[in-house]
Amino acid sequence: MSMQGDVKILLHHLKGMPVIWDGKSCIQEMKEQDYQWRQMEWWAFYFELKSRNLLETEFEFPGDRVGRVGFDLKRSVNWDLKCKAIKSDEHKAILNDKEAMKDSIQRYGEHGVILALCDVEYNDVDRTFQKWHAKLMEKPSKYTVEREKRTSNSRYRKTSATLDEILLLRITEDNLQYLSTFKQGRNSNGNPRREKYMLDLEEVDRFLIDTISFR
Repeated sequence: MSMQGDVKILLHHLKGMPVIWDGKSCIQEMKEQDYQWRQMEWWAFYFELKSRNLLETEFEFPGDRVGRVGFDLKRSVNWDLKCKAIKSDEHKAILNDKEAMKDSIQRYGEHGVILALCDVEYNDVDRTFQKWHAKLMEKPSKYTVEREKRTSNSRYRKTSATLDEILLLRITEDNLQYLSTFKQGRNSNGNPRREKYMLDLEEVDRFLIDTISFR
């Protein structure tokens, strides 16, 4: 097995990914499969679920674990699944734990990222989608409980997403230097959270293996 073989399989199967992700329909589907349907960032978890559905006969789910950090899937190397809103002001994508990714690269020589670029729509001012989701959950999510403790305002929810493109990325010791660091702040106990890598999409060609376009 090789990463090139992984990519060939990914290109074949991921082209079957749904393009239009309606929030309510997707959450209902996730609920039926008992998969992360309570999550505020439902669209990212929907991408994980559909990737699993399309790839589970070819890849291991999940991939390796490094301490408390896990990778999403694995064949010849570990791969992470990520989503990014293409019309965001921040043209950067947060990746996985820095030390875990370094370990994965050291172990296999390379690490893969499957990055879905989506055009997203947000909640209206009355937050009808958010209210619908809260009613479906019957009890507040962990995020909602923590937010109320902090007395911060609730963020607008994504109500739908349209898949534009999937990027297949290869990260090695040679191009690792072109990733920046994302600092996550602190845990509830006051200890700093582990740092993650962050990809500047302006630098994506340094990592790009192939693409699947849904335009």
